Amino acid sequence: MAETDISRPADQASAAADLEKQQYVAPACPTRDRLGPQSAFKSLGLLDRFLAVWILLAMAIGIILGNFVPDMQRALDRGKLVGVSVPIAIGLLVMMYPILCKVRYEALHEIFQIRRVWVQIGFSLVVNWIIAPFFMLALAWAFLPDEPELRAGLIIVGLARCIAMVLIWTGLAGGDNEYCAILVAINSLLQMVLFAPLAVFFLDVISGDNSPGFSYALVAKSVGVFLGIPMGAAVLTRTVLRHRLVLGPRLYDGRFISLISPLSLIGLLFTIIVLFAAQGKQVVHQIVSVVRVAAPLAVYFAVIFAVTLFVTYRLGFDYPVAATQSFTAASNNFELAIAVAIATFGENSDQALAATVGPLIEVPTLLGLVYVARFVARRVGWKEGLVL
Repeated sequence: MAETDISRPADQASAAADLEKQQYVAPACPTRDRLGPQSAFKSLGLLDRFLAVWILLAMAIGIILGNFVPDMQRALDRGKLVGVSVPIAIGLLVMMYPILCKVRYEALHEIFQIRRVWVQIGFSLVVNWIIAPFFMLALAWAFLPDEPELRAGLIIVGLARCIAMVLIWTGLAGGDNEYCAILVAINSLLQMVLFAPLAVFFLDVISGDNSPGFSYALVAKSVGVFLGIPMGAAVLTRTVLRHRLVLGPRLYDGRFISLISPLSLIGLLFTIIVLFAAQGKQVVHQIVSVVRVAAPLAVYFAVIFAVTLFVTYRLGFDYPVAATQSFTAASNNFELAIAVAIATFGENSDQALAATVGPLIEVPTLLGLVYVARFVARRVGWKEGLVL
């Protein structure tokens, strides 16, 4: 009896330790500290607080440039990198680099040893590669039954899983950047393999649109350039500056990250300006088509996000991971979608127009959903570390 009483605390401690290893809790402060006690608006930095304003201004500037500056599109298309104009490529690389510098790559091997991570990755794969693309396909047919070209562009957007902007939305919403980096890496690899056959299956087999074949090389090169280059640079930067004691953890996580963080917003706004400058005339001259494409996109972003957030809450995911899951599911890689649409159907095609409308709707919608996620987490008292 005495032995049983003595060993019981040890057994309980061992069980608690095993349970802790099975859980994946974001390596940060509790939800209240992560989101802050004040409103979502006030808890954001000055630049992020008015991000919607900057984005709308960038869109307006781009459309004005595209419509009133002679030969704007021709000038932007003089140099291309993996089918995308060089200015857009530069903007994307600048946007990605600071965010990826924050990811704790040195801790990823520990995260992959946690069983619950694999459950969450499996959940993400189902939502991203089965539910979301088929939902976009259904919306494309429901809203655009008489417009096969616009419908094809919308389907392409649904197949391009996000590998860039989701890092920004996750950071603003108080999500888990490390887990987001894992999903970004997985989706990037899967896009190289799955994008082309899924495009053929969705467009030719299901829709019967008889679209031209998609290039595996184009998708693989696009992902390799727009994710591989900034991620490689970020890993090298973090290894040299933080872990080789050039700066050390304190200066790196403090001053260096603070110094380069504004580059993400600068890269985003520059990319939006150039993107809309290149397609500005089409956006204005085909306003009816823009509105018809915008409607299913808005429904897609809102529904996928809301359903994913609700399901993850019911499953017991902690808030940072749930937010990351929701934004990953709702976001799309509009840069890749535009590049593929232009390379396959041409710059002035309706497919390219539909892909270009993607960021016009996605950016303000997902920014609004950042506030929704933060409000919901605070309203329901969403805690971290809930067990499945």
